[in-house]
Amino acid sequence: MRTGEPLPAVGDVLTSLATGLWHWDTATELVTVDAEAARLLGLPAEQATLTEAQTRARLHPVDWNEIISVVGLAVAEDTLAEVRIRIMDEQGRVIRTVRSRSKPSYDRQKKSFRLIGTLQEVTEPTPGTPAGRTAVTGDWRRSREAFLLDAGRALAEARSTAEVLRVAAGLSMPGFSPDGLAVFGVEGDRLTIIGHHGQQPGDESPFSHMSLETDYPAAEVVRTGRAVYLSSPEAYRSRYPVTWPLAQRFDRQSWAFLPLTVAGRTMGAWMAGFAYPVAFTPDERSVLTTVARMLAQALSRAGVAESERELTDGLQRSMLPSLGPEIPGMTVAARYVPTGGGLQVGGDWYDMIPLPGGTSRTSAGAGRFALVIGDVQGHDVRAAGLMGQLRIALRAYASEGHRPDAVLSRASRFLNGMTYGAGEGGDPADTRFATCLYIEVDPATGALEVARAGHPEPAIRLADGTVLARTTHVGLPLGIDPDADYPTTRIVLQPGETLMLCTDGLIETGGHDFETGWKRVRTILETHDGGPEELADALVQAVHGPSSHHTTGPLADRREDDIAVLLLHRHGSQDDDTATARPPVRRSMLSVAQAEPERIAVARHQLRELLHDWSSADQVDSAVLLVSETLTNVLVHTDADALLVSEVRGEPGDRRLRVEVTDTSDDLPHKRRPGELASSGRGLMLIELLADLWGVDPRGEGKTIWFELHEPPDSASA
Repeated sequence: MRTGEPLPAVGDVLTSLATGLWHWDTATELVTVDAEAARLLGLPAEQATLTEAQTRARLHPVDWNEIISVVGLAVAEDTLAEVRIRIMDEQGRVIRTVRSRSKPSYDRQKKSFRLIGTLQEVTEPTPGTPAGRTAVTGDWRRSREAFLLDAGRALAEARSTAEVLRVAAGLSMPGFSPDGLAVFGVEGDRLTIIGHHGQQPGDESPFSHMSLETDYPAAEVVRTGRAVYLSSPEAYRSRYPVTWPLAQRFDRQSWAFLPLTVAGRTMGAWMAGFAYPVAFTPDERSVLTTVARMLAQALSRAGVAESERELTDGLQRSMLPSLGPEIPGMTVAARYVPTGGGLQVGGDWYDMIPLPGGTSRTSAGAGRFALVIGDVQGHDVRAAGLMGQLRIALRAYASEGHRPDAVLSRASRFLNGMTYGAGEGGDPADTRFATCLYIEVDPATGALEVARAGHPEPAIRLADGTVLARTTHVGLPLGIDPDADYPTTRIVLQPGETLMLCTDGLIETGGHDFETGWKRVRTILETHDGGPEELADALVQAVHGPSSHHTTGPLADRREDDIAVLLLHRHGSQDDDTATARPPVRRSMLSVAQAEPERIAVARHQLRELLHDWSSADQVDSAVLLVSETLTNVLVHTDADALLVSEVRGEPGDRRLRVEVTDTSDDLPHKRRPGELASSGRGLMLIELLADLWGVDPRGEGKTIWFELHEPPDSASA
């Protein structure tokens, strides 16, 4: 070329050097090659655009894996990616070896690679020679680091022995890959086969339960803790003549046996067999030794995890009961999901306890039982141990025939003695308490006698699907005060209704506080149409399953807790005819004694629950005010107790609320004309002003004052 002449085009220069150009975009999964690059790939010598699959079909599979590893490392180090690639024809035969040099870039938005590089044919090195090893990527150490990073990440993510073996079988080492693997363990004085790859099923039989004293490489590795490298069949045959016939039939050319060592103890051996001669250079031995260490650590972690899972399953089977035989007229369903503990065993539990006596405390016959659900503080093995002891104690007290309040009082004293009363040697910081809900059930009448120790309140789904949180008396959590009292509340479960008991994990898991979590659970209870078993699954899936990630709450740091759910359904006529619509009736009852004026607040809360979807918020406020007034009148102006019955009838948009307050006093209410500064005397005036209808009905003994509110249709449609 004379001085001053224009330079030739880059493409012409590359063609004259038998060098091809290629472009690969992983976002589009397309590879563009020029005519020379196409020729080197064994395609017609013309520019072409190929899919990743078409390109991959022309490359040796081991080299394809190397490309991915080297490209990732080059992007991280902002360097060129250089790799030697074997090109294959349609019959899988290697037709040439090319060297690729490229400058990769990474698009963080698309999460994809973009590479522009060159291809040039090079001489194929002899397998097993140092040249063959170092020429694989042009930079052995860079390729080795990329491989070890990928191998370490994959082995660290494996959670079981089977997963570890799958990862080991898929490892593609830089420049040399075994075609057969075996992992040996040790039981007593014998070798065992943990797993193998590259052999047929049954091929491992001669090696299984082989004595450690056998003249076999894996046995020697376990005995000595030192690796054995055999670079040729002759080396194997001369060193281990007794077991050579066992290895000869696999037709391999080189073997590496490495110890699997954890914490200074050899737990087994790893065999890598090669179909071609391998010299086992220092670099190659370094890679194999590092992989063996990572493999041993992964197998050790997997073994510990599997032992923990086995322990977890055993603890769960021993601590969580079966629900026993079918109960005439009722169905019980339960679920337990351990999500908070390291061993996946926490302090949540449930139980179903057959009670002595009959269907009631005064009649003979079998049937009464108790439902128990609770939560011991903490998510560790100690919490699980205390849970098991507390569950046994509760069973014992219940089986003695004690009432619910006595059962919880005795259980609280028991737990207090187990934790706070541990003596001077105990750790005050490790004292524990437990919440608990104990319900004695009479299936013949649906009567429930409830005692509650700091636990979330029970909820009832009415026959029409309405869900109410039932306010009940509550005492301190178990274990805090050995002399605590636990007053009981009586509830009647009507036909077609379902009682739900749960631990706080069902409500708060997923970043929820109690209010937002309860709304989520309530929606599921109201909209689900299946039976108790299906409802239990739906509750757990909504809180802990894949869909729960779309319903996270405001507390991002509160993600997981153990979950226990217990459902009790009383059969009704609609259970036999699924096509029959739920009756549009809601009803709640509450008694308020003269000595219990605080239950007026419970009555207000219960009425708001009953009217949670009432279309007019003003009417809800009015109804709550009138209930408070009528109950207060009974307690102030009579010596009798009050019985509150609230009922909602009709379809949404055309419903009617009727509230009745009954007492045994014969004194009828009358309007008063209070002065401007009077603090009372306005009850009937408010009822007349706010209610659509109201009245007083004398009874044989006592009276009932009632009022009605009609839901406005325009508000419902809005």
